[in-house]
Amino acid sequence: MKTWTLSRRVTALCAIAAIVLGAIAVTAAVAAQTNRDQVRELLDRIGPLRTDAAQLLTVMVDQETGVRGFALTRDESFLAPYTAGIDTERKLIGDMRGFARDAGVVAGIDEVERQASEWRAVVAEPVLAAVRAGDTTSVGPILDSSKSRFDRLRAEVDTLQNRVAAVRERAADDIRTTENRVVTLLILAAIVVVIAGILLAVLLRRLVTRPVLDLASEVRLVAEGDYSRRLTATGPPEVARLAADVNGMRRQIVADLETVGRSRQQLEAANEQLELQAAELTRSNRDLEQFAYVASHDLQEPLRKVASFCQLLQRRYAGQLDERADQYIAFAVDGAQRMQRLINDLLAFSRIGRITSGFTEISLNNVVTDAASHLDSRREQLNATVSWSDLPVVRGEEPLLVALFTNLIGNSLKFRHPDRPPTIRITAEQIDGEWQISCQDNGIGIEQEYADKVFVIFQRLHPKDQYPGTGIGLAIAKKIIEFHGGRIWLEPDVTEGTLFRFTLPVVEPEQPAAVEPTADTPAAADTEVPTRSPTPVAADEQSALVPAAAEETSS
Repeated sequence: MKTWTLSRRVTALCAIAAIVLGAIAVTAAVAAQTNRDQVRELLDRIGPLRTDAAQLLTVMVDQETGVRGFALTRDESFLAPYTAGIDTERKLIGDMRGFARDAGVVAGIDEVERQASEWRAVVAEPVLAAVRAGDTTSVGPILDSSKSRFDRLRAEVDTLQNRVAAVRERAADDIRTTENRVVTLLILAAIVVVIAGILLAVLLRRLVTRPVLDLASEVRLVAEGDYSRRLTATGPPEVARLAADVNGMRRQIVADLETVGRSRQQLEAANEQLELQAAELTRSNRDLEQFAYVASHDLQEPLRKVASFCQLLQRRYAGQLDERADQYIAFAVDGAQRMQRLINDLLAFSRIGRITSGFTEISLNNVVTDAASHLDSRREQLNATVSWSDLPVVRGEEPLLVALFTNLIGNSLKFRHPDRPPTIRITAEQIDGEWQISCQDNGIGIEQEYADKVFVIFQRLHPKDQYPGTGIGLAIAKKIIEFHGGRIWLEPDVTEGTLFRFTLPVVEPEQPAAVEPTADTPAAADTEVPTRSPTPVAADEQSALVPAAAEETSS
């Protein structure tokens, strides 16, 4: 029994209760059917039999009364009860024989019928014959002797009635007995249901409630932090399996906690390492800032001296030395100048995002106007066209965005196609919650295989004697875009020239919308823009962000 599951025990208890209740129900059904048959017997047979027996005595009395009346009055009308009584008697006796099942009742009916026939043969018929014959002298003695004979008939009818009454009483007793039996069976069924319910409640309390409460108390101890506690359970196998599952969960939690503890230790060690690296990075940044200061002041001073004296040598002694000496001096002057440009471009690259005046709302129409004005002389020389329209308002630093467009426009002017004047088109559209700005030209273009290399600092695709510059312009443009939270790429699917696209965040709805174009902010395909000075946030730094010849790589 201890190995039985809870469901098996409950099923066994329910099955036993069902069998007992089924037996009781069958017995009760049989008793009820018997009771119904007994009631039908009492109503359909014994009741009419008793009624007929009572009527039979009345019919006999009517016959005797009719005979006496006729004897006294000699009036034939007095014989009506006698004649009708004979027919009624025969009908009643026939009915009673059909209803009678008891032997005593059947014998009583026979005896009543015999004595009635004998009375009619000995008394009634002779009296009727004598009266009709006018023999009044013999009527008196016959009637005097008929009283005792009729009394015996009456007594026999009473005996018959008593026998019928006895049969009825036995039938009533049988009905009461079966009714009591049905009631007893119903009470027994109720007792069985109550006992089964009590046993089920005790079984559930002993095998479910108490073991589950004990297990819950142990689970609470584990939940409070005693993860090493092993859970034990009593009761049916289901509760034991539940305890085993909870134990498995506890072991898994312990294993996970150990893993988390180790991970936490590793994370703390990694945080310590990151703190050390952050401190080292801070120190390195200070060294880099110191280097930038040295590069911008200490290194440029001797470099200027070298460049200045090389230029003096070139001007004063040009033609006085041999041809090779003039060539060496030219190399020295060119190298010093290129070194100055490299240092200035590197400083400009390092200043992006480090020295900032904060973001403000800026109209790109004004920014492009400023950028184009920086290249007025170059545009006029090349008969170049720069157009834009409906550029949005964005948040950013105006000097950096001016430097961005100056680099892109200058790059397009430098890598122009030799057979046609440069045409540069700048457009904007809002895509997926950000502005996508496009800058397209009709220049010599860039091969797709070099699309990633053009944004690498100091990366060049052409010799410096063919296209001068340091190769840092697009690297500066990329850093400016990333500083503003966007991205820049080279569009591969263009039929001619180069198409650069970059993104900038959209100004939030509650902030002012785009500035309407004015005379200084052309709104449609402006080919010429007036020269205007840029916003003086840091003039030296703005100029430093624009390489001297807007140098960049193309193929």
